[in-house]
This record gives sequence, C-alpha cells and structure tokens, in this order.
Amino acid sequence: MEINVLVDKEFAGSLEVGWLRRVVKQVLTTEEADADTELSLVITNQEKIRQLNRDYRDKDAPTDVLSFTMLRGASADGENTMIPFITPPDGQSHLGEVIISYLQAVIQAEEQEHSVEKEITRLIIHGVLHLLGYDHAEPEPERQMRAREAAVLSQVTGD
Repeated sequence: MEINVLVDKEFAGSLEVGWLRRVVKQVLTTEEADADTELSLVITNQEKIRQLNRDYRDKDAPTDVLSFTMLRGASADGENTMIPFITPPDGQSHLGEVIISYLQAVIQAEEQEHSVEKEITRLIIHGVLHLLGYDHAEPEPERQMRAREAAVLSQVTGD
C-alpha cells in the first residue's frame, strides 16, 4: 500500500506522519483493500478546506473531512456513476484523496470530549470509507456507513 501524507506546515508539530500513515493502513487493511492501493491524506487548515468545499460542493463553509475519489463521480443529476479509468502502468489502485481540517478536528474533539487523535482517526475512517464507496446521502446507506465507521474505529483503536 502506498499512503502519501501531507501535513500543512502550521500543524507539522501536532501530528506524527508515521502515525497518520499507520491509521490509514489499518483502515484499508480492515476493509480488505487491495495491497496495491494508493491514496493521499492531507491535513490542512480551515481556509483551505472551506475553499475546496466551496469549489467542489458549492458549500461556502469549512467542514471536517472531504474525500475526492479517483474511481467514481457524480453525474449532473447527482447519481454516482463509474468513470472509466485507465489502470496506470504501476498497477496501483489510486483511490483518491482524503482532506481533513485539523482545526475542525480539534473543535469536534472538544465537543465530543475525546482526544484530537481519536477525532482524526474517526475522520480518516470516514474519508476512506467514502473512497471505498460508502455514502450517507440516504437513510439506509447512512445507517450502514455509520455502523461500519463504528466497527472500524473499534478495530483501529481497540476500544
């Protein structure tokens, strides 16, 4: 598995890149992702995630986590459709990118009365599950996704 991690300079001392990489790998392993899977994780600030949320989701507000998949997209009517994707010569399955707002994670950790690390773990799980095809736009898929998030969080953290 290839897991690329980028932490904005302003948060470089707050999170350890090796730990972030291990969390992503645990999620992918728990979800039985292909060993040749590749994805990127970005830890950024409120301004950047707000810009991405505005540009790609038409929501002019910060959010906690965004996922940009390389495997599927939304058609004009909002339905998920598979986009033809040529397998790259390196043979890796490029899932996409998960982007997390560090400051939003801090806020949510305080609200939930748990550690920032647990909140970052929860957001990584949520983002990776989106890349793997889970969604929460409708009640039943949301129930399934939330249940899977809880199960993976339990496996990853040992809680």
